[in-house]
Amino acid sequence: MTAAFALLTSLMWGLADFGGGLLSKRMRELTVVVVSQSAAAVVLGVIVVAAGAWDAFDARLFWCAAAAGAIGPVAMLAFYRALAAGPMGVVSPVATLGTVAVPIAVGMVLHGERPGVVQGIGTLIAVTGVVLAGGIQGKGGPVEQRTILLTVVAAIGFGATISLVAEASTTLTGLFLTLFVQRVVNVVVGGGALLVSVRRGTPALPEGGMRAVWAALPALAFIGLADVAANGTYAVAAQNGPVTVAAVLASLYPVVTALAARGLLQERLRALQTAGAGLALLGTVLLASG
Repeated sequence: MTAAFALLTSLMWGLADFGGGLLSKRMRELTVVVVSQSAAAVVLGVIVVAAGAWDAFDARLFWCAAAAGAIGPVAMLAFYRALAAGPMGVVSPVATLGTVAVPIAVGMVLHGERPGVVQGIGTLIAVTGVVLAGGIQGKGGPVEQRTILLTVVAAIGFGATISLVAEASTTLTGLFLTLFVQRVVNVVVGGGALLVSVRRGTPALPEGGMRAVWAALPALAFIGLADVAANGTYAVAAQNGPVTVAAVLASLYPVVTALAARGLLQERLRALQTAGAGLALLGTVLLASG
């Protein structure tokens, strides 16, 4: 059961990342974030009410979830911009590092945990992969430094969000409530940023106006709901088996994103970038399993 749910998690996260990156090529990234997270918040609200999850509410849950919700739009905006500007086969594996590396760092600082030999090796491999994935050497156009910077910001943000959610919730109902509060704050923060940008003269809607947004609404809703469902299946995987197995298998989601980009967009990477993306993913797996 653990393996099945963890692999399902990687599938949904991978497809959500691909969909978010694809839509960000057509409309503003903030619009993608706000609309997709609004759909997720509505569904989570229904689940919270149906499950009676309000009983799990306390100050610690609220502040951790609110902090995760404030960081989330920044990470997602950076991630979608990186996906829209650079090759998905590079951006996704590099961004995945944060979902493992940051929680490990938090464990070291707050709980006195120390990484093992495997995690140390994984760190070296992952850093090497990030450098190669940027295409610093070899012929052809490298990935822009701005895209790599956005990817690193997204990685740190994703890792911080996961750590905060983990600190806030210890039960399944608490997890659903945490995710709901997080999504509501996502929408408020993202919506506020979108409003400010509109007042500064940047249009919120793509070419085609609301008609284009309505046409993309099923895909936007899928992004938000797939992300929520992935959080749920990951929780089930972690609660029904070794957390290490769940983390390792769930961290494979960049493979899904890269395969979707290769199959649907005919995205091609230089050999050096492919090797770098593979090393980044291998390093992530070693970090999660160490």
